[in-house]
Amino acid sequence: MSIVAEIHLNTQYRFVASPDNPLKLQFGDALREVAVAYETYGKLNSSADNAVLICHALTGNAHVADLSTDGDPVEVIAGQPFGWWNELIGRGKVFDPDKHFIICSNILGGCYGTTGPLSINPATGERYGIDFPLISVRDKVEVLDRLVQPLGVKRLQSVVGGSLGGMQVLEWAASHGDIVDSIIPIATASRHSAWAIGLNETARQAIQNDPAWEQGSYREQPEQGLSLARMI
Repeated sequence: MSIVAEIHLNTQYRFVASPDNPLKLQFGDALREVAVAYETYGKLNSSADNAVLICHALTGNAHVADLSTDGDPVEVIAGQPFGWWNELIGRGKVFDPDKHFIICSNILGGCYGTTGPLSINPATGERYGIDFPLISVRDKVEVLDRLVQPLGVKRLQSVVGGSLGGMQVLEWAASHGDIVDSIIPIATASRHSAWAIGLNETARQAIQNDPAWEQGSYREQPEQGLSLARMI
């Protein structure tokens, strides 16, 4: 497994799957190695039930707030991303590191440190690329479950997220509701409509029709296709 990107000085990494404990995927494949990039802010209390899990949207990452692991504000170094939810996370804010143990990780299949198409396939020694297996929201949640348990979390006070993150929130309630006290799904749905499926297929076609796509074996990002896809 190669770490694709250093997101922030506070970003940590943990392996949640191995050849002896592979991640079995919903559609039948398995991943023998899975590393997760994540950040935490605040401390777990003695009863291990003050954790808040934040799930990011499609293009997000683990760096949800410009805080140290203790919850102190940190200066962002040039070239590093700003915390994408600084407005909600911090002392005196909705999610307070003095009260909550806040966790945010990059999702499975992401490109910010967690195993995805840019990672090395242990079977070939090359990047997965287009051969990365098909994954589901349930698979992403399984990876998160494998992350929070070794962190000592016994209960999640809340699971929060928007868009694709909100879909993960709903899956947490469906498959791990016994350890989740509350959920906050934002701007999301339990399933896509035909309209949304059609728009997403159009976005995929925009990327695949960019000459730089090279049948998925591109060396440089197909920027024009990506730009058009996000506009759609």
